[in-house]
Amino acid sequence: MSTTATTSNALEKRARAVLASAAAPDARMAAREFVDQVNRDAAFQLETCVRCGQCADACHFYLVTRDSRYTPVYKLRPMLRAYQRERAPFAAVKRRLGLAPPEVTAAELSEWSELLYDACNLCGRCTLACPMGIDIAGLVRRAREGMSAAGFAPADLYKVAERALDSGSPVGIGWPTLKRQIEEQEKETGLKIPVDVEGADYLVILSSIEIASFPETIGALARIFKQAKVSWTVPSAGFEATNIGVQIGSRDVAAALLSRVVEAAERLKVKYVISPECGHAYSALRWEGPNLLGRPYPFKVVQIMELLDQLVREGRLRTRGKDTRRFAFHDPCQLVRRGGITEAPRRVMGGVSERVVELPSPGEANFCCGGGGGVSAIRRAEKLRFAAFACKKQQVETAGAEALVTACANCRNVLEEAIDTYHMTLPVLGLTELVAQYLEPDPAPALR
Repeated sequence: MSTTATTSNALEKRARAVLASAAAPDARMAAREFVDQVNRDAAFQLETCVRCGQCADACHFYLVTRDSRYTPVYKLRPMLRAYQRERAPFAAVKRRLGLAPPEVTAAELSEWSELLYDACNLCGRCTLACPMGIDIAGLVRRAREGMSAAGFAPADLYKVAERALDSGSPVGIGWPTLKRQIEEQEKETGLKIPVDVEGADYLVILSSIEIASFPETIGALARIFKQAKVSWTVPSAGFEATNIGVQIGSRDVAAALLSRVVEAAERLKVKYVISPECGHAYSALRWEGPNLLGRPYPFKVVQIMELLDQLVREGRLRTRGKDTRRFAFHDPCQLVRRGGITEAPRRVMGGVSERVVELPSPGEANFCCGGGGGVSAIRRAEKLRFAAFACKKQQVETAGAEALVTACANCRNVLEEAIDTYHMTLPVLGLTELVAQYLEPDPAPALR
């Protein structure tokens, strides 16, 4: 067995042990994990908050409810109390004098589960608004570590995490399902989709939502890469990009799932791994991955929008014609605000659309679709999620957009559900498929 496979097995055992230990909720375990999560930087940020409330006006959950419990910094109170009781300056003295905050209880953590999970997309808009530079979303991510380790995360997310470890997919999609979708796309496009090709330049991984709901993405990539002469392959194992570990707040689960992608990339000796149209998959793989695994990658991570933009600029990807509808780009939070991929998708979209309009507060200041951060997988959060969509609805109506284009399959799925709920007529398109639709046709063969 290779060193990589051995490491992957060890990570998986740790991940399963974490989920098993969470079966019995334990408030003291949560408090210990909260404290462990408060390193020097996190402590500085917790101490820096001046309670100005600007983060509230950045959060769509607060804006649609006007409920002070949904203020982003309020969601951090259990972790703040644990820190103040155990690690803050003079904490030991305050405990002896009876001046320290009381211990966090199981009842309180059960109540806060909704605030930390149902009412937070980890989108980072509050971080952007904070005048003190506090990464509030990052602190919520740390707080979720304590909640998930101690059994206080939503039951739906534990089930999804277990399913992902068992099958490789958060919704149970295995290689047979992907293989069927590949075969269908081969029939549709007339192109061979390479699988497990060792030495290809690019490894394409996919999210379960793309495989199940938008399989045309696979055919679109085949058409695009054929024209651009890109060397690529899809792995038969380790193809799932979605990382529920990041969403539930478990470093061990996140590392175990991530190791499968890394193992596939190393097995096939690729130079690049293409992160698909999935926001948290991108942040997990590109930004958190090396730290989670404790080593650098032997390959580079590139998001599909970055690659499409590069191919266009190099003249390797040529389009013909443009859509005449008023297109607005919905910025996926993890790609744009937290990942910095702002201009590439707009340049790509501009090549296939005549009438691009911007939503109010575009780019880094965008509103989340409402389903990021695992919220779309929590059934009890559905009503709140649809309520939060009112902010996006208002943006769309103000801009007069006739269609939304995005670069995240989860955003696309969540937006479509909310649009149906609000009885709107508004198509939501994937940018990769849109580009493929307008590819310049191959030249006709010369007559002899």
